[in-house]
Amino acid sequence: MNQNTITEKVSCTGTGLHTGVPVQLSVYPARAGTGIVFVRTDLGDPVEIPARVARVVSSSFSTSLGRAGVTLSTVEHLLAAFYALGIDNARVEVDAAELPAMDGSAAPFVFLLRSAGLFAQREPRTTLRVKRAVSLREGARRISIEPAPCLRLSYAVDYEHPKIRRQSLEVSSVTADYFERELAAARTFGFLREVEELWVRGLAHGGSLKNAVVLDEEGVLNPEGLRFEDEFVRHKALDLLGDLALLGTALRGHVRVERGGHALHHQLVRALLAEPAAWEILGPEAAAPHWFASAALP
Repeated sequence: MNQNTITEKVSCTGTGLHTGVPVQLSVYPARAGTGIVFVRTDLGDPVEIPARVARVVSSSFSTSLGRAGVTLSTVEHLLAAFYALGIDNARVEVDAAELPAMDGSAAPFVFLLRSAGLFAQREPRTTLRVKRAVSLREGARRISIEPAPCLRLSYAVDYEHPKIRRQSLEVSSVTADYFERELAAARTFGFLREVEELWVRGLAHGGSLKNAVVLDEEGVLNPEGLRFEDEFVRHKALDLLGDLALLGTALRGHVRVERGGHALHHQLVRALLAEPAAWEILGPEAAAPHWFASAALP
């Protein structure tokens, strides 16, 4: 299987979930071997930030990447769309410090990338195949990855809220079709009491019932209700896929998560890269990205 990019430039506009400022985002085709590279274009000289776990600067409420003091937040939904659609290479230009929230899901990004079209490149793609299990635990929070013939996900959440309680999701194979049908439309969510706290901290200024599921103590405040009965765990799986994309390669392994979040997802990616004996790269050696050797920056 070869690498893919998009056929032509596509753009969209929106509002940053936390910053509340208008954002224009443009996605361009990129050469084979480029990977996904974000570019801040609002700072005079453009600043490139590769989508790699070593560039993660914050895991609080979203995935934020940074380089040379410049940051870019809430990249996970677009990264999940790139990964699920099999797009290996793209240049993403953004004129603000945060990607647009759109409707709080990855569905608008899937539509955007589908509109651009996929372009098959000549160079073969690489895959990281897990050979032995790697696991982490923080109290009741657990995450692990073990060998599997494809990317599989098992995710469970547990909230003391009548609309959520315990929800679990099993994905036997992450494919573009499954992602578009079952995960992409699941929206980010939050509790009203937490949203009010975020406002005090200067966050969630762009949040609304149009780009997030908001719950009070009794139920969902969004007048249209939920898109899926288990929308909450589906969105967690979407976030996980976006965070796994920070490996920079396709992945074969079974990821299991209990009460996870961005920080735990990032810790697993780092732990996996830090243990080379636990995985191997499939594909031509020359095509293997050089940062797989460790979690350190190249």
